[in-house]
This record gives sequence, structure tokens and C-alpha cells, in this order.
Amino acid sequence: MKIPQTVIDKLVSQAQQDAPNETCGYLLGISGEEGDVVTENYWMENIDHSPEHFSFAPKDQFAALKYARQNGLKILANWHSHPASPSRPSQEDLRLANDPTIRYAILSLQEGIHLNSFKILNGEVVNKEVHL
Repeated sequence: MKIPQTVIDKLVSQAQQDAPNETCGYLLGISGEEGDVVTENYWMENIDHSPEHFSFAPKDQFAALKYARQNGLKILANWHSHPASPSRPSQEDLRLANDPTIRYAILSLQEGIHLNSFKILNGEVVNKEVHL
């Protein structure tokens, strides 16, 4: 999955603004012969307002799906920040990763800024991509 620097910059800004709580959203884009390309971040409220976990606001999820359909985009990944832990899935992240068709991206603000995305199947990471 390719994520342009302009989108990464928006993720970082959002994560820094919402810290110390986790922030979250969908990465929307297109799939083609060159693979998946993210075109934008769709921010969603973390209704848990927690530094250790997140839950999407259901109204935001429906709005994101509607927006993606109206604009010919796909949900390529769900993403969230880890303000004080590494860019890797926690046990809770692995347990809640129920969609095998998308990637799960985690932006860490711990010891610099790191962005990785993961393909997760049956609670196990089967692929990792480093984006920043």
C-alpha cells in the first residue's frame, strides 16, 4: 500500500493533536495494477477517548462508507495512533482485526514517528509494510 507524504503528514498532525489519546480513521484510496494507493485520511472520533485503545464512532463509520462510495474510493486500511507505544499491533488490536480485506495501520509517536501497516488474519500478522 502506498501512502503519499501529504497523507502521512495529516495523520501525524492528527495524532499529535489528539495525544495523549489514540486517534483513528480510515485510509481511503484506489486499487489498481500498481497496488493500493491511499488518496486521503477519513478521520473518525475515538469514542473511548483513551490513550490505550480506540473505538470508531458508528456515525462516522457510516459517513465514511457513504463518502467512499460516492467518490469511487475503497477503504484500504483502518488506522490508529499509539501515542506512547511502538507501531505494532497490541493483543487487543489483533483480537479486533476482523476484516481480512483491509490493512491495519498504526502510527507511533513513541521515540520518533513510525508508521507501519499490517495484514492480519485470524489474529496473526501475516504481512508488515513500513511507511515511515
